[in-house]
Amino acid sequence: MRNFFLVLFCLFLLNIVSAQDIKPVQFHFSANFINDSTCQLQIGAKIEKGNALFSAIKQTPDDAFISQLLPDSSLMHAFNADEKPEEKGKLEIIKDTATGMDFRLYTDTVTFLYNLHFSKEDSSYIKGSFSWLARNDSSFPSGQENFSLKPSNNTETLKAASTTNDESSKSLSSVFLICLAAGLLAVLTPCVFPLVPVTVSFFLKKSKSRAEGLRNAITYSVSIILIYTIPAIILTLIFGDKILYTISTSAISNLIFFLIFMVFAISFFGAFEIQLPNSWANKADSKAGKGGFTGIFFMALTLVIVSFSCTGPIVGTLLGQTSSQGIAMAPIIGMFAFGLGLALPFSLFAFFPSMIHTLPKSGGWLNSVKVCFGFIELALGLKFLSNVDLIYHWRLLDREIFLVLWIVIALFMGLYLLGKIKFSHDSPLPFISVPRLFFAIATFSFGLYLLPGLWGAPLKALSGLLPPITTQDFNLDALQYKFVNNSTSSNSSNNAQANSIPPKRLTDKLSVPFGLTAYFDLNEGMAAAKALNKPVMLDFTGHSCANCRKMEQQVWQDPEVLKRIRNNFVLISLYVDESQELPENEKYTNARNENITTEGDKNLDYEITKFGFNAQPLYMFLDLKGNPLSGIKYGYDPDISKFIQHLDAVKAAFEKE
Repeated sequence: MRNFFLVLFCLFLLNIVSAQDIKPVQFHFSANFINDSTCQLQIGAKIEKGNALFSAIKQTPDDAFISQLLPDSSLMHAFNADEKPEEKGKLEIIKDTATGMDFRLYTDTVTFLYNLHFSKEDSSYIKGSFSWLARNDSSFPSGQENFSLKPSNNTETLKAASTTNDESSKSLSSVFLICLAAGLLAVLTPCVFPLVPVTVSFFLKKSKSRAEGLRNAITYSVSIILIYTIPAIILTLIFGDKILYTISTSAISNLIFFLIFMVFAISFFGAFEIQLPNSWANKADSKAGKGGFTGIFFMALTLVIVSFSCTGPIVGTLLGQTSSQGIAMAPIIGMFAFGLGLALPFSLFAFFPSMIHTLPKSGGWLNSVKVCFGFIELALGLKFLSNVDLIYHWRLLDREIFLVLWIVIALFMGLYLLGKIKFSHDSPLPFISVPRLFFAIATFSFGLYLLPGLWGAPLKALSGLLPPITTQDFNLDALQYKFVNNSTSSNSSNNAQANSIPPKRLTDKLSVPFGLTAYFDLNEGMAAAKALNKPVMLDFTGHSCANCRKMEQQVWQDPEVLKRIRNNFVLISLYVDESQELPENEKYTNARNENITTEGDKNLDYEITKFGFNAQPLYMFLDLKGNPLSGIKYGYDPDISKFIQHLDAVKAAFEKE
């Protein structure tokens, strides 16, 4: 079984490596007025490891090794070619032996700032391209990025950036708290809990003084944290930010996670134990007797290796969930928090040794905790299988099937806690303790909470985990939207006109909730927008995007939001992980030398090329020419009033045009 687990892990890494064909430089464009007569164009560049981007400032009139802005003809009057741009980044000057020139390069990130001189009254859209030149050893990759965007006020841009930072901070805070709680729960597993009093007593009794004992216990705890955190840092540095997107959207990654979770769950149920090679534990244990920091570090490493059969499944779960957050620091923060939660009791009991006597004695209850983790692993594993099911349209795990499985798992877990289900390695249960009774009540309550979902109840608290409500065949909640549509269509000429140009592409595979009409192809949607003279709401989404489902259930479903989307916009939903093959005449190779062969590939390429963004959800609003009505890249934000204000603002901008 150990070999099977290693094979799955190798396949997962292979899938990650194969997905790393990344463009040397990623660009992001924005523009905002810094005063009444000057618009500042900001070109942000993120440079992939191993590449370097040339500066945009010429050293000599004939300097050809530069990146440069190429404004549209309509902007030539506002662009002063003699005015050097401002560059924000860490500049490196390298002497090139072949040409004898000094190359001015950026190797991480850089922002180019260009001042365009025209008034707010004269502004509509600024268009052009940025011709970039990079260096990778002896090769010089290059390209041209086109942009077309509407300038915004400086305060609007800063507000959007602040909102993005706030949401990232909130996400990282939740990751930290969840993983910290998981680390504390891991202490209660039978592999770790019995070692806490033994280890603490060892440090206090074997040390020459109490201060030395406390110092050794803290060193032991810090070592545990480092052992979990350092590998996460190394993996992130090797594979980069793109690994997060690959994990969260790749069908193969999700399928491998599902298989690993099933193996872990079966292990927790006691069928077998997943252990790291005994030789690793023996080597670590042999070095633990050296004393000093090295000896204590290897003591901590021995604990991590020995307890892997209990903590490994929890770590795997956390890595899978934190990776899907789409934030580069999430796995690192998650593993740091997990290590902190696991290590905290060792230091806490060292400072307050009398508390050790208050700990419950080891016994059969520890195995019960482990089995309960097995039920949780089963439930979480189904989420990954659901992502694969949605991407390939198997329709094996529609919402009602998924809910039935979760309800049954909750029922069995509750019966297990009450002692009605037993495994061969369980201890006799002569009576039900009070904590066990309350956990059973919570488990049954969760199952009953899920029950109305079988008839279409939104279950908003779990909207990010459940399959989309559009996959449910019997949905009483959807009836209200059918009545609204029938009533509206009988009184609205606009809807009658919309019915004459209905969406066609992918409608047999995709749908949107709440009775909305959506186009799943950009060209179809733009044609409908021109016919109806309505702005476009671009919804970049994905089958495996948890935050997309949260936005739909928590924000879109609000009556005021729903009314605005239905009446004021043409909705175009572009799935970036849609597996449907493109017709042969539509397949192409993009500027990053990537083969675009599926609908998802095309939609993601459009999102990156047009908006310099590759995360979902992303809501952009376009006029009839396909130009953005706002520079704000609106992502996940559960604030309903803020979304309504944004919808009204872009609608007003469209009407002003």
